[in-house]
Amino acid sequence: MTATAAPSETAEIQAILDKNITLEGPLLPILHDVQATFGCVPDAARAPIAEALNITQAELHGVISFYHDFRREPAGQHVLKICRAEACQAMGANALSDKVLSMLGLDWHGTSADGRITVEPVYCLGLCACGPAAMVNGQVRGRVTAETLVSEVSA
Repeated sequence: MTATAAPSETAEIQAILDKNITLEGPLLPILHDVQATFGCVPDAARAPIAEALNITQAELHGVISFYHDFRREPAGQHVLKICRAEACQAMGANALSDKVLSMLGLDWHGTSADGRITVEPVYCLGLCACGPAAMVNGQVRGRVTAETLVSEVSA
């Protein structure tokens, strides 16, 4: 079953398509603009995007699911990304992740019931010498602890 967009959403989706359709390789710019507008890539945007680009919805789904930053639901007010790459794992990222998820009562990709916090895995933030690393609201942090991360997103 295909979701249907509200008239105002349809107009916004069409404006994004019109803005980006002439670009070389317009799919990723379109998806980024849709997510910036709606906080996610809503199901209602998928059919118009696929139709405009002459691709199947399966192809579109493949791209959306390949890139971890695209969401089906809006993220929380605070987004916490914890590095899961090998260098950070060697510095305790698995224990850090387990503790943070437990302290927040969330699973990976989970958002708190009040919509304040979303926790996501990320595979390398480029701070390999300062692991374990995390990103809080777009700001990279090195040598983090569970307590400091939780206090930062809970504030």
